[in-house]
Amino acid sequence: MRLTAQVENQQGEGWSGQQSAARTTGNCLPKQRKKKRTVMQEHGGALQKERDMEKLKTGGVYTGTVEGYSSEGLGIVRLDGAVVFVPGTVRGETVDLKITRVMKTAAAGELVRVRTPSPERAEPECPHFGVCGGCDFQHLSYTEELWAKRQRVQDALERLGGTDLQVEEILGARNPFRYRNKSQYPVGADGTVGFYRARSHQVVPIQRCLIQSEVSDKTAQAVREWMRRYKISAYDETTGKGLVRHIYVRVNRAGQSLCCVVANGRQVPREPELAAYVCAAAPGTVGVVLNTNTRRGNVILGDRYRTLWGQDFLMDTLCGLEFKLSVPSFYQVNRDQAEVLYQKALEFAGLTGRETVLDLYCGTGTITLCMAGSAARVLGAEIVPAAIDDARENALRNHIDNAEFFCADAADIAAKLEREGLRPDVITVDPPRKGLSEEVVASVAGMEPRRVVYVSCDPATLGRDIKRFAGLGYRAVRACAVDMFPATCHVETVVLLSKGEIDSKKVRVEFSLEDMDMSGFQKGATYEQIKAYVLEHSGLKVSSLYISQIKRKCGLDVGQNYNLSKKENAKVPKCPPEKEAAIMEALKHFQMT
Repeated sequence: MRLTAQVENQQGEGWSGQQSAARTTGNCLPKQRKKKRTVMQEHGGALQKERDMEKLKTGGVYTGTVEGYSSEGLGIVRLDGAVVFVPGTVRGETVDLKITRVMKTAAAGELVRVRTPSPERAEPECPHFGVCGGCDFQHLSYTEELWAKRQRVQDALERLGGTDLQVEEILGARNPFRYRNKSQYPVGADGTVGFYRARSHQVVPIQRCLIQSEVSDKTAQAVREWMRRYKISAYDETTGKGLVRHIYVRVNRAGQSLCCVVANGRQVPREPELAAYVCAAAPGTVGVVLNTNTRRGNVILGDRYRTLWGQDFLMDTLCGLEFKLSVPSFYQVNRDQAEVLYQKALEFAGLTGRETVLDLYCGTGTITLCMAGSAARVLGAEIVPAAIDDARENALRNHIDNAEFFCADAADIAAKLEREGLRPDVITVDPPRKGLSEEVVASVAGMEPRRVVYVSCDPATLGRDIKRFAGLGYRAVRACAVDMFPATCHVETVVLLSKGEIDSKKVRVEFSLEDMDMSGFQKGATYEQIKAYVLEHSGLKVSSLYISQIKRKCGLDVGQNYNLSKKENAKVPKCPPEKEAAIMEALKHFQMT
């Protein structure tokens, strides 16, 4: 059994071998003492772990109690300080386990017998559970599954994010079955269609999956029958020979579907028959597409598409909006829970209708367009050209005229917009599992948004990035977990980060400048007063940098904080003409010119 090279604590997240020995044995030191830990103490902790692991013997049978779950959904058992990961176990159970592998900081085990079963243990409804690697938690009650996921997020925020913020109650799914609207079926070298065996690339034949759409299952089996009937070869990843690699299916709310066959070539035999088989099995099919992927490796989709029948896109509705989806477009796999997630993100954004919102990793524009109705202007950025094309079309289709989309890498577009002086009120990010790069975090913080709404599918990288944001003045003030992927160990999280968030003892006061007696401030308005005046009278947001530029042009003192950079060849964004005019008007109003 292959395990991650990290030890896992009882709440579920991985932690490195450089952590304290006290953590490994379950004895927690006070936070202030942990921060003062010496190199010698760290080294001693690592040695202690190795000594703990030496007590375990491969093939040995031991008895222990399950304390929690790893990030991969494995049960965690501690044996005299040694951590053992055991699949198929439930928190609180006393079990007999057999050691299958001993590593430096952890061991792998398999369940031999449950001595004291947990009341949260459930009978898996899928006959393939434990063999297929698609699900992790079918042996848990749904209540226990939600606890495990929330705890995983909580631990990541505390341990990796360095925050004591409490995660709000996790938002579970109303229906934890048949929720996936996108399915990807690998095809084995022998023509088997199903899903990979746990921790392997061996395909387990599966005709019916309880978390996939029934339409997807029928479509996949239709392709398998077409391959069998016409002796169409399957791709062999060891040799690089053969044709059919994957079967990819999207299904919308109405039950319509789009089928894509991924092949190791630009064409396959009997293409009209392929379309006929698919349409017969799934009458709601709107199109059959062939994707060409001739590269070796684990990437599913290639860059070349050809429509064999019908259309190459699928329409779906989400949050009351209509979206066009092409095969490579990012779209949340659980439509119902995506609506729950986006509603929470909108709540965290706190929009009033006057804000500018920047959405990085926007995909087909789902979050961007959901925000558009509550903001003055929204901008979305995504690196996939087809997704941006769909996003622009989705904006037109939904009659949204305050949205703009850019096709670019998130780091590049964030840095570009920062250089240009964009100052969005809210920035939303929904990155892939690897999270944000340090460059993106720095650029986001550099644009000085009032709020950052971070949507994450990986608690570990989320915790890491929250700590990075904290170093730039943004702290996490709210966090909510959403169960987007029932039966699996994965969980979605939305976090609100704020710079200078007003605490509960302070009161936010809204006012109009026209209602104020400004006589006492006329001779020396602050930067914030100038910004407020410009926003009130022109609707434009201006930065302190722009104000300092115009003050300098007028021969006014800009203060030491707004001097030009002393760096050689430093690039400073120039104030746009319309903002310069608005700032000049403010300076005149305050009798500064």
